[in-house]
Amino acid sequence: MGSPTPAPVPGASPAAADAAAGTRTLRVLSANIQAGSSTRRYSDYVTRSWSHALPAGRKRTSLDAIAQLASGHDIVGLQESDPGSLRSGFTNQTHYLAQRAGFHYWTHQPNRSMGGVASSANGLLSKLEPVRTTDHALPGRIKGRGVLLAHFGDHREGLTVAVAHLSLGAKSRHAQLSFIAEVLKDHPNAVLMGDFNCLPDQPEMDVLYRNTTLRPPECAVPTFPSWKPQRAIDHILVSGDLKCLGSQAFPAAFSDHLALAMQIEVPEGALRT
Repeated sequence: MGSPTPAPVPGASPAAADAAAGTRTLRVLSANIQAGSSTRRYSDYVTRSWSHALPAGRKRTSLDAIAQLASGHDIVGLQESDPGSLRSGFTNQTHYLAQRAGFHYWTHQPNRSMGGVASSANGLLSKLEPVRTTDHALPGRIKGRGVLLAHFGDHREGLTVAVAHLSLGAKSRHAQLSFIAEVLKDHPNAVLMGDFNCLPDQPEMDVLYRNTTLRPPECAVPTFPSWKPQRAIDHILVSGDLKCLGSQAFPAAFSDHLALAMQIEVPEGALRT
């Protein structure tokens, strides 16, 4: 029989309670930032389609608002972050956000480029130094999707954070989730975040739950469309000894997705000390 877990001291700070329990609380955020574009209604997909190809439409103002939101978190996963094309004014948006929001560590995974006019990437911002980062192209009928990983521990039990943006089609998503499950199956303390383009109880998600210790969200939070959230298609999934302490959605400037935030309790042993 193991030793009992020490109870938090009444009135102690969260940091003190974490120390007593041998855990650390991390604030994580997942945001599809739509490359800084503005979409406030369905008609904007047509009337503002030019903003997906031209460096106009107050994208820098939107990025500054996203940076302010991101700054209150420890690890941020980005989707649809332009790595530097015409529509972003050749600005690497992940790098820009890292600088504006005060993150010392950042990495990105360019996935799709349309002739230098528009590009898209997964990105990761972190206040913790990763031990290493890796990325993989995802299978699918149309190429241009990927998963980006950051490892924060020195061993297989170390915290692994993955950022992905999945396809619109169910068959492609099943193939992509099968690939991600294979990548994460040997990482018992994992966080998978991103734009899944599907609800957490869709049939293709079962391959992830069956083959990893990732769990369905305790409470699905609607994130799309941002102006009238009805569908929970952006997720932060946790596994192993990681514990979700609550989640909440916030506007990511004028993106068509809300950003999803979560507090996660992580065993100290899963982090490099």
